[in-house]
Amino acid sequence: GIWLAIFTVVLVLSVLIVGHFYFKSINQTIFDESSAHLSEIYHQTNQSFSTLMDHTWKLLHSWEPYLRDTQDDAKKSQYITQMQQEGKFTGFYFINENGNYLTVEGKSGYLDLKEKLDALVVDGEDVVIFSVVPGKPEIVLFAVPAQGSFSVAAQGRDAVHFNYQAIAVSYDNDDLVLALQHKAYEDTSGSFVVHGDGKVLVERVPEGFPKTYNFLATLRKHSNLSANELEDLHTDLLQGKSGVTNVRIEGKNYYLVYQPMAYEDWMLLGVVPTSVVNAGMNSIQLLSSLIIASLSIVFIAAFAVYFIRRYRRSLTKKENELRYRDALFSVLSNSVDDVFLMLNSEDLHADYISPNVEKLTGITVQDAYADIHVLNNLIQEYSVRVLDELPKLQPGQQGEWDREYIHQQTGEKHWFHVVAMTSDMGDSKKYIMVMSDRTHDKAINQALEEAVAAAQSANRAKSTFLSNMSHDIRTPMNAIIGFATLASTNVENADKTKDYLAKILSSGNHLLSLINDVLDMSRIESGKIHLEETEVNLSNTLHDLKTIVSGQISAKQLELYMDTLDVTDEDVFCDKIRLNQVLLNLLSNAIKFTSPGGTVSVRVTQLPNAPEGKGLYEFRVKDTGIGMSPEFAQRIFDPFERERSSTVSRIQGTGLGMSISKNIIDMMGGSIKVNTEQGKGTEFVVLLEMRLQSAPKREEAIKELAGLKALVVDDDFNTCDSVTKMLVRVGMRSEWTVSGKEAVLRAKQSVEMNDAFHAYIIDWRLPDMNGIEVTRQIRSLGDDTPIIILTAYDWSDIEAEAKAAGVTAFCSKPMFMSDLRESLLQAIGHKRAEDKDALLISEETKVFRGKRLLLVEDNELNREIAQEILGAYGFVIDTAENGREAVQKMAAARPGEFDLVLMDIQMPIMDGYEATRRIRALKNEALAATPIVAMTANAFDEDRKAAEACGMNGFITKPINIEEVISTLRNVLGEE
Repeated sequence: GIWLAIFTVVLVLSVLIVGHFYFKSINQTIFDESSAHLSEIYHQTNQSFSTLMDHTWKLLHSWEPYLRDTQDDAKKSQYITQMQQEGKFTGFYFINENGNYLTVEGKSGYLDLKEKLDALVVDGEDVVIFSVVPGKPEIVLFAVPAQGSFSVAAQGRDAVHFNYQAIAVSYDNDDLVLALQHKAYEDTSGSFVVHGDGKVLVERVPEGFPKTYNFLATLRKHSNLSANELEDLHTDLLQGKSGVTNVRIEGKNYYLVYQPMAYEDWMLLGVVPTSVVNAGMNSIQLLSSLIIASLSIVFIAAFAVYFIRRYRRSLTKKENELRYRDALFSVLSNSVDDVFLMLNSEDLHADYISPNVEKLTGITVQDAYADIHVLNNLIQEYSVRVLDELPKLQPGQQGEWDREYIHQQTGEKHWFHVVAMTSDMGDSKKYIMVMSDRTHDKAINQALEEAVAAAQSANRAKSTFLSNMSHDIRTPMNAIIGFATLASTNVENADKTKDYLAKILSSGNHLLSLINDVLDMSRIESGKIHLEETEVNLSNTLHDLKTIVSGQISAKQLELYMDTLDVTDEDVFCDKIRLNQVLLNLLSNAIKFTSPGGTVSVRVTQLPNAPEGKGLYEFRVKDTGIGMSPEFAQRIFDPFERERSSTVSRIQGTGLGMSISKNIIDMMGGSIKVNTEQGKGTEFVVLLEMRLQSAPKREEAIKELAGLKALVVDDDFNTCDSVTKMLVRVGMRSEWTVSGKEAVLRAKQSVEMNDAFHAYIIDWRLPDMNGIEVTRQIRSLGDDTPIIILTAYDWSDIEAEAKAAGVTAFCSKPMFMSDLRESLLQAIGHKRAEDKDALLISEETKVFRGKRLLLVEDNELNREIAQEILGAYGFVIDTAENGREAVQKMAAARPGEFDLVLMDIQMPIMDGYEATRRIRALKNEALAATPIVAMTANAFDEDRKAAEACGMNGFITKPINIEEVISTLRNVLGEE
């Protein structure tokens, strides 16, 4: 019997193997025959296309002598018209050396011949190229060199005299498609002329084939070809090889034929459905398949009958029946995570133990049968053991326990749910026990518990954050409400009212910064914030920052030091707003956490070894404040983190500033680190790599000071070193000292040795004497050399005293090269560029007087504020409470009645975007073109883009900044 089974299996396998190779041979034969047939068909198509092109070249070369020798332009025009009717080409063109063309009808224009123009008119080569004539579809242009002139009188214009260097004829793509047709498979096949890179030049697309602009791209998107197969096909096209391959496109099988053409790198491609080409072969293949399938079914049926009989005979034997049942139960028990046991009640000897006991407990079946008490050794410390409880069970009674077990082979913990019951089997009592492994369920429950704990932790963090925010927001709100109340009760006292209003404004700005921090953090985490690089001058940026924080520095009676080191490139590209945000946040924190009398310093250093075209800048912000604990320093950049101490808890903030700064710096590709010690202060070090501006640098040398000597006096060595290097670049010889007394001594010696200094740059606050006293003593020597006082503070309070002592000019720290050069030029008599005057209401009133403005705002208080402010600048204001009312007023207005529309965005009935779109769609073009500026609290980048997309001319954010408002309105109205 076994030999018959083996013979049957071998026979079936042999039939399958023979059938496989037979089908493979049949398919290869069909492919070879079809490939040869298709190659011949498309070779004929290729020849037909080449014949058309050769005929075109011959015509052009035959016309050239006639056009050159014929002087009568009318005869030339008649000749060309006749040739066009005979040659059936689309158009004829005279072409000059610039690619401009003229037709015999007097039409002129430009043909985009790209790099082939030089080949045609300079090298004298024949060219063919696909081009476009305005107002017409894409054409194929055949051009040959030909020199001459042609004049034609265009309708309504003087006669055009045109000197040409080439003549050309063109065919529409449709004309070339006709040349690609062939009789075989013409209704189902397609033909394409493509470049070697796959770009389609001419196409005849079969039905159901996807739209094709680049044949390789179409195959990559719609076919079953692998990346390697596509790369091989691309190589064949570039090398001008021929071939045929199978490809499946959009679920349909095609033969793909490709052949080189006689021109350029053109390739002819053909696609024909395999079902059409193989129609005659399919019947043979089907018949063969049926024969092989029939033989396979016969042999497999014989094999099945044999084993069915064998199986039935085995079932007649009782021993085989028991073995089958045991095997089935073993398979069942091994497939579940339950151990089944049947124990004798007298001595707890095991009558049956399922074979999966070793997999679940690590105890072999043999050991369990030998002594069932080994199961007790698996149990962790419990006061009650399961096996000890079995004798207490009464017939029909069930006991359940949950126990933790140790797997004896892996040492892993498992959790089992144990169920035991007694069963009376006549002369004996049995214990039936099921141990169910619930480890997976336990892990799931534990994970759920951890998830619940995490959610509770998140809720606590949210509650803590909301509690902090409630306190931080209520504090400035309380100040705003309180000072507003005081201002209303002290209206007649102008000084008090002004003081209260200033405090209201300060509290409002602080409240706005808290809200911006929360919104910025949300946008950073959602990935909606983007950097926008602009031209930035680091000198202006640092001086602006100093101006912003100077009030806080003065109010807290802090010392502020700002300087630079080796900064040779001031002009860079970066997101100025985000850079300001980071540096201002670091500075504000330094000021906030530094006690009165302390010091805050900022140092900017340009580091070496930056990549070409970039600069590597280090910004150090240091304070002598309260510092941080090492534990909190590790979490300083986490959102909502604020150190809890008696000192810090009194300071307002969201705990988001450092997290926002870290995210912005990461987006800019930089790094930030913190050095801190509790009670001694903190230093933040920011490292940024920024692109340098490619514009030519300003000239640094000053010819009037070339070779002259200068003295730098500053108590900081790095400042002396940096300024000295800049003076050398200006063209001067430089010396330095850190002592005011030594500076006076050097000045005296210099005068006595007849080698006087020609410029002094002196720090205002020196340790031994201040800069004004140094100036006074130098002047007492009879030295009238220009003296520049270098300071990080506002010098307005000391300017009169300094001028009286002999100070020539002041320069603000940090000193960049541009600052030093400007100060030196001013000191030697050059006029300083005048700063733009600040915005004055009187000036603006003159600018906007008589301008009519439509204010669209649904909030009555906002409307009243805007009316008062804008009215003070001369505007005549009309109002609308929603977008629909604004559209109605604009539609009913006369052209020019409104010079400007100031549009809120979020309004009932109709929002500002929709209102703007409807105004832009008004039939009266003058009204539709009225400038519209958004004034909204939606201040994100996407809001600006949405405003621009619907046709708005400007964007102002709320709460409004009056300088921003006036600047925007001046720009929109063209008043600048």
